[in-house]
Amino acid sequence: MKKLFDKILIANRGEIACRIIRSCQQLGIATVAVYSEADAEALHVQMADESVLIGPAASAESYLRIDKIIDAVKQTGAQAVHPGFGFLSENANFADALKEAGVSFIGPGNRAIAVMGDKIESKKLAEKSGVNVIPGHTAALIDADEALKVSTAIGCPVMLKASAGGGGKGMRVAWTIDEVKDSFNSAQSEARTAFGDDRVFVEKFIERPRHIEIQILADSQGNTLYLQERECSIQRRHQKVIEEAPSPFIDPETRQAMGEQAVALAKAVDYQSAGTVEFIVDKDKNFFFLEMNTRLQVEHPVTEMITGLDLVEQMIRVAAGEALQLKQSEVQMHGWSMECRVYAEDPDRNFMPSTGRLNRYQPPRESEAVRVDTGVFEGGEISMFYDPMIAKLVTHGDSREAAAEAMQSALDAYVIRGVQHNIPFLAALIRHPSFKSGELTTGFIDEHFPEGFDSNAEPISDTKLLICVAAACQAIVEDNNLTIDGQLSTPSFPELTRYQVVGINDEDIPVGVSMAATGWQINIDGEQHIIQSNWRPGELLFSADLDGAEHSVQVDRDGMNWRLTHRGRVVAVKVLAPRLAELQKLMPEKIAADMSRFLLSPMPGLLMRLSVNSGDTVKAGQELAVIEAMKMENVLLAERDAVVKEVQCATGESLEVDQIILEFETLEA
Repeated sequence: MKKLFDKILIANRGEIACRIIRSCQQLGIATVAVYSEADAEALHVQMADESVLIGPAASAESYLRIDKIIDAVKQTGAQAVHPGFGFLSENANFADALKEAGVSFIGPGNRAIAVMGDKIESKKLAEKSGVNVIPGHTAALIDADEALKVSTAIGCPVMLKASAGGGGKGMRVAWTIDEVKDSFNSAQSEARTAFGDDRVFVEKFIERPRHIEIQILADSQGNTLYLQERECSIQRRHQKVIEEAPSPFIDPETRQAMGEQAVALAKAVDYQSAGTVEFIVDKDKNFFFLEMNTRLQVEHPVTEMITGLDLVEQMIRVAAGEALQLKQSEVQMHGWSMECRVYAEDPDRNFMPSTGRLNRYQPPRESEAVRVDTGVFEGGEISMFYDPMIAKLVTHGDSREAAAEAMQSALDAYVIRGVQHNIPFLAALIRHPSFKSGELTTGFIDEHFPEGFDSNAEPISDTKLLICVAAACQAIVEDNNLTIDGQLSTPSFPELTRYQVVGINDEDIPVGVSMAATGWQINIDGEQHIIQSNWRPGELLFSADLDGAEHSVQVDRDGMNWRLTHRGRVVAVKVLAPRLAELQKLMPEKIAADMSRFLLSPMPGLLMRLSVNSGDTVKAGQELAVIEAMKMENVLLAERDAVVKEVQCATGESLEVDQIILEFETLEA
């Protein structure tokens, strides 16, 4: 067995850099982190043995600078570079530069990167290798007229797709022949802007498809394996949200056929390292090649959980010249695994990115069933300069149902304060009946959430649990206050029943609360419930045993209310003495301020452009301002005709959520 590397530089940041460092630590390999000025205090920098500053916050001036990465390699004496995913991971020029510098690239060869990075060339090679491809035209279209001609021959719906595309950019679906020319022009324009390459091709659009991918692993001795499949159909704007392994749809025969075709394609480009062959699968289990990712995938942990393999370790060993120690017949599949991508974004505001400091950050406890891959920490910042991913939450169980239940429990216990996050949306997806039954397509989110997501519209999952938690919290706080005042010498009055009214979901529920030998006894409509917990006032996580079942509920105090979070739903619960509850009904409700005359910033970000001035008359749909956040420009439009009374912000100013940008003088009905 050949000697592994002494020192590896990780040309990446965030959770994937931290994840690679952990594997290196287990192998006894020293690590080097590179970082931008914005990442000086980042977790991956803290974890690495050495670190090198490579430039300003902007990726184009730091993490995407090949020359600066090479300088860091030479400065530290690293023998190899792991690129993670994104940034330079699929850049053939980067692999070339490392080779010229005598440094190992922990990834595939240059030919594989170059060929598979071109959707047209990769599709041609797949077809030549006997891999099923989507019916279409495997050459770049000359113009919109040719797009129309080819689409007519294939039959609509068709997909117009950028050859150099990725992340959903440069893709348009033409449902009818009349839409083809406009779709071609839009795809070409977006491709030119995003990739500097306006080549577009066309292929048959598979309706109600599943996105299923095969993980492959290959060494330099000609051994290539497939490590089962991953289901990645739950996507939003062509970005994966939830992944799982295996797929609830694929049978053993289809799995073998997909795996063997993935291996054939890998061999055709002399692939060495971990990689992924992605397929589109129709309702009849017909599968078609989509693309090959010549790098580690974001969702690789679910494969690791069901196979027991460390893919980063395998990549390092292959790059060091070792042969794979497994044969295809020895690849095992144990249980089921799911991954949720936890992002700093606000699902209630059309998934607007959220930046700021993580005032509280408490991920769920890791175990054999729960894994958290993260690159952040409490007190750290979510920067506006990079991807808003907070973590990948991964669970494992003996069955799909067990993995899903473990995911729900882990989401319940994931405490994040200071930035908005998508955990409520993830929880809603996991508990959706169609997700539970495995009825998945790439259009799942659009189909089931056509009007977007509203966390307040989600049903309360367990009213009884929340009543018991609120009643117990109130009793614990009252006892704590009495003990501090010296009015109570023991933790409670064992013989005393406290009568309370719990206000939840516009209902007032009378309850009785008393101490029992094993916890708090809560009486609801004559039913006795026992709740046990070590919760103390001020803690954000209430871990409890209710009638023998374990639960996690997040607890915040909001004035007189307990704000309880469970299964992604935030519920305001009020606990009052009976007389106070009667008086509370007589209190007038506070009317929310009318903010319709203001333009508010929907997210934290940089005010890139103001398109109006004080005194201007604006029309509905007119551009008012542009805000940049998380590398995306967001255009704010006038909702109705109005006159601008005052501009309260300046171009270049950093904005907070709901900060006033403009005030309108008159609004027409």
